Amino acid sequence: MSKIKLDAYFWTVCGQVTILNFFLGGFGPAQPLLREEQNTSLTVAGLHGTAMGIAAIISSFIQSGLVHKLGRKNTSWLGLAIFTVALPLFALGTNVYMTLIGVLIACIGFNFVIMSSVPLLSHHYPKHADVVVSQSNGINSAGYVFGTVLVGTLATWGISWRLGLLLCLPAAVAIYLFGRNKINDAHDHEAVKQSGKLSRGYWLAWLGFFASIASEFATAFWAASLITDRTGAAATISTICVAALGSGMGIGRWFLPIWLKNYTIDKRLQLILYLQLVAFAIFWLSHNLQVSLIALLFVGIGISGQFSLSMLRLIRLSDNRPDLAMGRSSLAAGLAIATSPFFLAFLGDHIGISRAYLMVPVIIAVAIIALKFASSEVLQQR
Repeated sequence: MSKIKLDAYFWTVCGQVTILNFFLGGFGPAQPLLREEQNTSLTVAGLHGTAMGIAAIISSFIQSGLVHKLGRKNTSWLGLAIFTVALPLFALGTNVYMTLIGVLIACIGFNFVIMSSVPLLSHHYPKHADVVVSQSNGINSAGYVFGTVLVGTLATWGISWRLGLLLCLPAAVAIYLFGRNKINDAHDHEAVKQSGKLSRGYWLAWLGFFASIASEFATAFWAASLITDRTGAAATISTICVAALGSGMGIGRWFLPIWLKNYTIDKRLQLILYLQLVAFAIFWLSHNLQVSLIALLFVGIGISGQFSLSMLRLIRLSDNRPDLAMGRSSLAAGLAIATSPFFLAFLGDHIGISRAYLMVPVIIAVAIIALKFASSEVLQQR
């Protein structure tokens, strides 16, 4: 770790994504609060997650071409600008139609930033990509936790939770002023233009990535509702408790690359999937607030490295077409985000949130099976 210099380039890319994670941290636990304000069902409230997923699907079809035309650096700044302009539609929206449109547009920009960040960091730190990407995500998790705690705290104090999300606006301006000249992106149109068919191994890894994102968002969106259902805690208290999930993500993303440094990327991913599965079982079975909190912390540690490790696996399995791989991965993320929280909410309306949550271990099992049949170890050795 001492050999890795976290320079202004790193902090600029990391800062962009941290702002988005602040929004994401506040977005999930805001769902039950927004549902109460708009007087909607779980299914209708779940459409906000669907809008987020549709945004990722839209961006997946234009990400690679946009990067080819503008470069990764400019694509990331464009994404942050789109997010910043659209966020007030969600944060200040007075009805479900405005909030849905706001989420859709904001998250198109959101995905431009996210899908540019991994290749940017991987290119800048080629020898330490797995550590740097994971630890960047660990710092991003601080934004996630802060967003979660702030939304819950404002709601507890009787202050509008929407004000917390609006903090993203001055933060976006600040990171632009700090880092607009800090990212050096040597943009070669021919080198960046990427197309063609991807391998069977890539698409199996893509399926595993889809399952990982699906389990993460299903857990993040409705964990507060499950805690309330199982422990009887107030909705605002449950919302703050979801910060345990983000805290686990932060711990795992920063320390797992160090703790598991002697394991291959595939082995690391396998271990944390099993950890997530066991911790989730404890979380689902618990009727005690403290036990639920601790279990959710370990669920977060299990989830923590899945994004970065899956991204690196997809890049390795893309036959040297990282931007194409990132664009297609955004399709997986979009489908997962669009379907899993909504489907869980739909089940929750019909069979109860507790039984509906049994879909999560099934999804985790899909990720484990996909990993087994799509190894990147041979490519790693090359």
